Amino acid sequence: MGIVRPLNPQAKTGSFWDHRVLRELAEELENYYRDPASFKPDRLKELAVTFAEELMEVLGRGTILEQIKSEFQTKAPTAWSILRKALKVIPSGEVDDFGLDRRFELAIKPFFDFLFTQYFRVEVKGVENIPTAGRALLVSNHSGVLPYDAAMMKVGIFNEHSAQRELRFLVDDFVFHFPFLGILMNRIGGVRACPENAERLLNSDELIVVFPEGIKGIGKNFKDRYQLQRFGRGGVIRLAYKTRSPIIPCAVVGAEEIHPLLWKSTRLARPLGLPFIPVTPTFPWLGPLGAIPLPTKWSIHFGAPLSYDHISARDLNEGITVSRETEKLRVVIQEMIKEALKERRSVFMG
Repeated sequence: MGIVRPLNPQAKTGSFWDHRVLRELAEELENYYRDPASFKPDRLKELAVTFAEELMEVLGRGTILEQIKSEFQTKAPTAWSILRKALKVIPSGEVDDFGLDRRFELAIKPFFDFLFTQYFRVEVKGVENIPTAGRALLVSNHSGVLPYDAAMMKVGIFNEHSAQRELRFLVDDFVFHFPFLGILMNRIGGVRACPENAERLLNSDELIVVFPEGIKGIGKNFKDRYQLQRFGRGGVIRLAYKTRSPIIPCAVVGAEEIHPLLWKSTRLARPLGLPFIPVTPTFPWLGPLGAIPLPTKWSIHFGAPLSYDHISARDLNEGITVSRETEKLRVVIQEMIKEALKERRSVFMG
């Protein structure tokens, strides 16, 4: 899965590929993906440091980020103090029952737009399959160690859908173990993942995305990329039936390589409330720089809606029927991923 092809220097032009540091970083990582034995940590570190410095310069040009930066003129601020101040800089407006603060969400949207358009250069296909109104349940593959996939789907739908629909995403419990991070997720539309919350959102005619692979999805080793894990116990099918919601299968390609997972430790992660601590080509070897996602080229595909009106209440109580429909859905998404990978020339060129 996810064959890596050599970069073609004549294949694409544009501001991203005219950037020397990004191009050299891409070439170095393409070589790593093809042949891990050729990995050169010193060269990668040099490029990553330069890249991070220039990225910070770009991000610092935004007015909101400048305002936040001015608040951080303290000696050796911790990660949590930075996050706490960031949440206080932008005044809170009205929030819904789950904590969504649209004023805050729009204030920080330029940062996510930057990730979407310039950093990951996300290409969206099939957005017309998402209804202009009413409930719908998006079901997607999950990857990337950190949940950038939900954020990019949210930006893509808002920017490219004719109705500029708001996407709500379900967040794994471990995120809420961190001070302030759970609040941040709530303020930008995230909701703690549980069947009751998903049902409430759909019954309110919201558009939501779920990732049935869960932690298994973001914790896949690089050698297992784009191979879908088991879709739980059929909760997605039961949710679609109970709320009479169409399911829209989704395939995200590109997120698997932003943090190529070589190894993970669950024992070290347990005291921190994390599902695992990742080891990638850049983390922890490059320190905090290793947490910066790699600038891969993304594509997000939204498939045709699937209806489950043919399922009866009796079928729902039969594990065989639910398991069969769940596996069918998994196969549909797996085939969408395979087709997207066939269209991709390389990890960074797209």
